[in-house]
Amino acid sequence: MSKGATSRAAAARVLAQVLEHGKSMSQALPEATANLEPRDRAMVQSLCFGVLRNLPLLNAATTRFLTSPLKKDLVILHHLLLVGAYQLLFMGTSDHAAVSATVEATERLKKRRQKGLINAVLRNLQRQREQLLAEFATKPELQHGHPRWLADAITAAYPEQASQVFAANNIQAPMWLRVNTQQISVAEFRQELENYDAELVVSEDIAALPSALKLEKAVDVRQLPGFAEGWFSVQDCSAQYAAQLLNTQPEQRVLDCCAAPGGKTAHILELTPSATVHALDIDAKRLQRVEENLTRLRHQANILTGDAGQPETWWDGEQYDRILLDAPCSATGVIRRHPDIKWLRRASDIEALVEIQAALLDRLWSLLRPGGRLVYATCSILPSENQQQIEAFCQRHADAKPQATAPDGATCWQRLPGEQDGDGFFYAIVDKH
Repeated sequence: MSKGATSRAAAARVLAQVLEHGKSMSQALPEATANLEPRDRAMVQSLCFGVLRNLPLLNAATTRFLTSPLKKDLVILHHLLLVGAYQLLFMGTSDHAAVSATVEATERLKKRRQKGLINAVLRNLQRQREQLLAEFATKPELQHGHPRWLADAITAAYPEQASQVFAANNIQAPMWLRVNTQQISVAEFRQELENYDAELVVSEDIAALPSALKLEKAVDVRQLPGFAEGWFSVQDCSAQYAAQLLNTQPEQRVLDCCAAPGGKTAHILELTPSATVHALDIDAKRLQRVEENLTRLRHQANILTGDAGQPETWWDGEQYDRILLDAPCSATGVIRRHPDIKWLRRASDIEALVEIQAALLDRLWSLLRPGGRLVYATCSILPSENQQQIEAFCQRHADAKPQATAPDGATCWQRLPGEQDGDGFFYAIVDKH
């Protein structure tokens, strides 16, 4: 058995779970790789991310050499072919290793009789690789790697930036850290990182985010200095603006809605340690992560399990000075971190999400005291969830006054994927008058 056959077979299983059964990568990947060595786990993740980023082109390449689609109990082999094609077309794996390991993975998948088929398709693909890539380069729908509905929505919203958005969605996101300045200064932590690995920290900083550091390469954060001591958190730079825009003042009472896994809750407490913060989430299991993260970072918050849309089940009746609503959304701004979003999300999902967001805004508004501030945030780039949502909300509530949010003074701030090497994110500050 080829050394890499196990990882290729596992990758095919993960892709089948995502594309055939609608599981997220965050569910399917740990299940399929639990018993693998760390190097094999990393390979499986790399293969799956690569296939999902380039799925339309890989589908076109593999089906070119099949006389009929692989269906029913052979559909797993379609996903195995995608794994092989990704290696041959994009990954830089040696042709021999890519083909032999993928062919032998058929045995791991209990499809030994189809070894000849897999070998023939991959060998044909190898021989015709250059002409296929030249042909596919003329087809934008294969190059941008997005489903048509999403590509059309992005192009309609951002006609001048669409190509940059597509490109940003299809590359690996960097690892961003946020220094917990209640435990260590940014300068001291940077020095600790440089002592640990001189090549790790990128030199440029974001002036508006003094606690943000971008790593040159992804690492196991548990191995970094100060992890157990709570010196830092992992958080994309775009997400780090939330707590700053909230502008919490000492002793204020804050509600962080949809708080799990707790990054924004912790950041609020790092900026304003004297604040009383209620971290609310509907998912009790995910709230365990919030508690673990806060404990590691040496912060304290009141953790509440409940539906933000039904405050009567958890609210104590005292209004808040600040509310952060990181609303459920399409997650179209974080595709580079979760490429399965492209294939799991449907156009029909958006209308339902918009209704949920509007209902949350309306219910939470009554929990905010006059003179208080609500920050609405999503990791979406779709206008219906963002600018249009806030405009409609302000029309429904005469006491809702949008405030300057973006650096240029605009009341709505849409960050696109890749800006400052961050995720796509939307923010709007609304004060209650």
